[in-house]
Amino acid sequence: MKSLLSKEMFIDEIKNGLSVVVFSADWCPDCRVIEPLLPEVEKIFSQFTFYYADRDKLIDLCGEMDIFGIPSFVAFQNGNELARFVSKDRKTKEEIEQFLQKALEKVDK
Repeated sequence: MKSLLSKEMFIDEIKNGLSVVVFSADWCPDCRVIEPLLPEVEKIFSQFTFYYADRDKLIDLCGEMDIFGIPSFVAFQNGNELARFVSKDRKTKEEIEQFLQKALEKVDK
């Protein structure tokens, strides 16, 4: 999973194709719980390119995108938001997979 280093990089990376941005932080216990599950999720949903956005380093972007709880997931197609799974609650692998499946169903063919 590639780390996003700036708002400009975020805009550039999501502008083409399917992508998922995982908003997280090193200090977040719920984020650490799902971290070991993400490589498998990435393999299952290989249609998406996955990116890591550190909430503390991209706090302005998080504010603009109404990301107030982490971990949070936002799916994009060609720079346009497809779906979001944003809350402060702990997420399970099954919930993440359901979110990604629903996002795929919204993809313009």
